[in-house]
Amino acid sequence: MASAAPVPAAGQPVRGGTLVAVIQPEPTALASAVNNNYANASVSANVYDGLLRYDEEMLPQPALAESWEVSDGGRSIVFRLRKGVKWHDGADFTAADVRFSALELWKTLHARGRVTFAALLDVETPEPHTAIFRLSAPAPVILSALNAAESQVMPKHLYENTDILKNPRNNAPVGTGPFRFKEWKKGQHIVLERNPGYWDEGRPNLDRIVFRIIPDASSRAVALETGEIHYAPFTAVPLADVARLRGDPALAVSTGGYAFQSHVFLLDFNLANPHLADLRVRRAIAHAIDRQGLIDTVWYGFGKPAVSPVPSQLTRFHNPDVPRHDHDPARAEALLDEAGLPRGANGIRFTVTHDYLPFGETYRDAGEYIRNNLKKVGIDFVLRGQDYPSWTRRVYTDYAYDIDSNTVAVMMDPEMGLPRLLLSTNHVRGVPTSNNTGYANPEADRVIKALQVEPDAGKRKALFGELQAIAMTDLPILPLSEMRHVTIHSRKLRGLAQTPDAALASLADAWLSA
Repeated sequence: MASAAPVPAAGQPVRGGTLVAVIQPEPTALASAVNNNYANASVSANVYDGLLRYDEEMLPQPALAESWEVSDGGRSIVFRLRKGVKWHDGADFTAADVRFSALELWKTLHARGRVTFAALLDVETPEPHTAIFRLSAPAPVILSALNAAESQVMPKHLYENTDILKNPRNNAPVGTGPFRFKEWKKGQHIVLERNPGYWDEGRPNLDRIVFRIIPDASSRAVALETGEIHYAPFTAVPLADVARLRGDPALAVSTGGYAFQSHVFLLDFNLANPHLADLRVRRAIAHAIDRQGLIDTVWYGFGKPAVSPVPSQLTRFHNPDVPRHDHDPARAEALLDEAGLPRGANGIRFTVTHDYLPFGETYRDAGEYIRNNLKKVGIDFVLRGQDYPSWTRRVYTDYAYDIDSNTVAVMMDPEMGLPRLLLSTNHVRGVPTSNNTGYANPEADRVIKALQVEPDAGKRKALFGELQAIAMTDLPILPLSEMRHVTIHSRKLRGLAQTPDAALASLADAWLSA
């Protein structure tokens, strides 16, 4: 769907001022390593830095690393680190922080990082401003995963010898980034203030960012119209309101800045459920759902039916020649009969509970639409709502669910986002957005391990194609739509990033015109 282009920066940036943004849902932590949902990353990318940034072509640019060199046939990456950088508490940033972050956070706790950094054996620190990544095999994906949202460099001196998941700095972060954490009043707002000692001289422009928590979607739309809110990423308002807001001359609407994540809306099947363990049942559910109808009705046309877990916009990796499960209720009925699940006297074959993603009304509405589709083939699809912490615990720790809905960031390089859902060893309790289905297929594991160490682009693409075919044959997950997020902002807000990761980039260049 076409969208208005965001307003480009014009004239000399104005220093000072307070930017008011809205973030929905409320973050669960302000460190993406411990939970990498987009709300956590959108806020914390302003507090932390990555080793790299990315330009409009997603090519790496210097950040905490001034330069880097790949050597030893791709098995070593030498990062020369920026000198004179301070943590917000005044401590010096050194290679020890990079080593700790890479080995104890990215590789160990981060759901995508567990796969991205699988080849990372060690980080050598021969002197305070050199970090050498030693790899078991070439891992080209690593240089696509080092920005401030995906791989935040965090302070060793505040995290070492602590329970990282319970460290209070997860909610009161100390970074090296353009803004310093000020306060978090749960259910109300998160306040960040300008870092006057930021290493990138002249940035940021703003004095302060206030991320408002406004649970009601219609109220968020009104706040944009009245000018109470300047910036609202990640489809923060009902899509039914977007057409009206696009017509407001004080507002700009864009769907840019999300390609880095390449979100797919999908269902996860808990394969421990005896009904869902039967492939015929999963295929029946796939045939019963009208993807285009779902997009048109719930997302007002913002999206595209998914045929694979890798979106079609990722042309370097997408495989369109996978097993298809197009809308065909008659085929769904036949498969359920084959599975020995006849309709009862009330017309119901069996009941499953659906834990929809608690990121606003849209996901509940998607659950209602799917419920109506499945009812037609005799499946009772019972919706269960809850807050995000409860949903995360139920889906990723207790595995006390049947089918959940999720938005998964496949990422610009799908090695960052797809294998974590399918790799058998990534079925780890308590790790969000990991393999929560319990899926285990030695062939999928073999392909994942092969693509992780394959440096040849053509062979790597072929391996991704093979993995997509396996996923769409086995259906542990069911991709439904390639998502199109919407950003709405005041035209007074200038200097927003124009990169594929803009929605997760810091607001260091942003400024407010009069």
